[in-house]
Amino acid sequence: MFFNPDNPLIVQGDGSLLLEVDNNNYGEARDFLARFAELEKSPAHIHTYRITALSLWNAAGAGLRGSEIRAGLEKFSKYEVPPDVIDDVSEKISRFGKVVLLPAQEEGGDLLLEIRDSHVSRKVIRSKKIIPLLGAPVREGLYRVPLGNRGVIKQALLKLGYPVEDRAGFVEGESLKISMRRQTIEGKGWGLRKYQRDSVAAWMKAGSEDGGHGVVVLPCGAGKTIVGIATMAAAGCHTLILATGVSAVRQWIEEIVDRTHLTADQVGEYSGRSKQIRPVTVTTYQILTHRKSTDAVFTHLGLFSASDWGLIIYDEVHLLPAPVFRITADIQARRRLGLTATLVREDGREADVFSLIGPKRFDVPWRVLESKGFVAEAHCYEIRVDLPPKLAFRYAQADDRSKFRIAAENPMKMLAIEELLEEHEDDKVLVIGMYLDQLELVAKMFGAPLITGKTPNDERDRLYAEFRSGDLKVLTVSKVANFSINLPDANVAIQISGTFGSRQEEAQRLGRILRPSGGEAFFYSVVTRNSREQEFAHNRQLFLTEQGYSYHIEEWTPSREWVEDEGED
Repeated sequence: MFFNPDNPLIVQGDGSLLLEVDNNNYGEARDFLARFAELEKSPAHIHTYRITALSLWNAAGAGLRGSEIRAGLEKFSKYEVPPDVIDDVSEKISRFGKVVLLPAQEEGGDLLLEIRDSHVSRKVIRSKKIIPLLGAPVREGLYRVPLGNRGVIKQALLKLGYPVEDRAGFVEGESLKISMRRQTIEGKGWGLRKYQRDSVAAWMKAGSEDGGHGVVVLPCGAGKTIVGIATMAAAGCHTLILATGVSAVRQWIEEIVDRTHLTADQVGEYSGRSKQIRPVTVTTYQILTHRKSTDAVFTHLGLFSASDWGLIIYDEVHLLPAPVFRITADIQARRRLGLTATLVREDGREADVFSLIGPKRFDVPWRVLESKGFVAEAHCYEIRVDLPPKLAFRYAQADDRSKFRIAAENPMKMLAIEELLEEHEDDKVLVIGMYLDQLELVAKMFGAPLITGKTPNDERDRLYAEFRSGDLKVLTVSKVANFSINLPDANVAIQISGTFGSRQEEAQRLGRILRPSGGEAFFYSVVTRNSREQEFAHNRQLFLTEQGYSYHIEEWTPSREWVEDEGED
């Protein structure tokens, strides 16, 4: 029987993968698994991955072949890889490309759905959910699809187990010459990094029929906005950009004007305060999902037809609100680029991103960019603190949801923050949380201005500017700062509360401090010891563990005596 004790991987018959952390080949094996498998558990010594159909199809969309997966599993496995696992991987990944959406044969006519497998074809035409989406058959294995069903047919077929390779092409959109500056407006030289050029090329696929749609996955701080701008230049057409908030909208506009030869009057802000429709228009998901009542139409739905868009960019695509999926299904004729640091969605709708935006086209592990100095070297710590005796009694009697809230708002965390701020007095620090009472207390105790969802945009922009300039060393932020905020000099984040077990939030918050190049970044997650919060913290860390980060656990005790009711109202 084959056995190599030096290898770190055990492939089990049920498709789960066990990876030894304390192994010389751990890093290489982890980076390999991350291309096609999902991390499920990450205790200290053994990490558990699982291969899913969607993870394989995303891998196929990024160019990974079944033979490469088999070779890698055999390379890293301690024991012989179970043949059933190899067969299952080969069968599932081979489904990518069996169902292809082709262009209409005449202008305005139906699209064509080609099924390149007679067994799959018979299965499809027996599906009661798919038959209504098809037009008249052309022949066996070739069916007409009305233009309006382009999105929903892809969703339906994916649920049936067959991903659609979309080669139906896209409208060109109104042309727009977009050339990149070699220097910013201030005269600073810059250029695309190799991985940024490669990501644009992977999305374009040399102009082939299956190019022009899909997702690029890059770490926060790796320049996803730059990739978006370079994609705009490559596409050369009117572009609509969807961002997470008004601050992100304005940062997109600043970057576009600073790095291209487009003028300020060619780039518009479509927000609550400004309704500019220009060749490049940047808006928010919130604007698109606005409606006066739950049964009313979306107020700004006309934005999608307000110009002849040739490209739509979805920033932080993992946050795409569910209502936008319905809109996106109707605009499949436009080129689409999704940008994200993680494809993890807490609502489980990764399959909709795959169907409606496109498969993953390119990604780079965070630690790879860190090793090359493109993002900061990050050190992650979980700081465990005790509950004060009075709160420990309340916690013991509370229900599960109340337990989480009590643990999250543990006032002992204020002493931990105090010590961390003293340790990092020369750094730029973000204190991040989700409970406003807790954040207001932090702002008051440490003189660190607070930004929340209710902070006016002008005030947010002023505080962000003071933080960037160094006039402000510590900033307290709610979850509004999780996304698309460019704070290039922040190098310390202290997380004091979060959204239960949200992996995407953990990734975004670490991303706030990865932007400095060549320096060190410190990410502290302060949690209550032996609590529901500590349990959720484990799940939050899963994504970062997959990217190669490890958390150093510190069982913290305060350096000064705790006074009962300190920090409490």
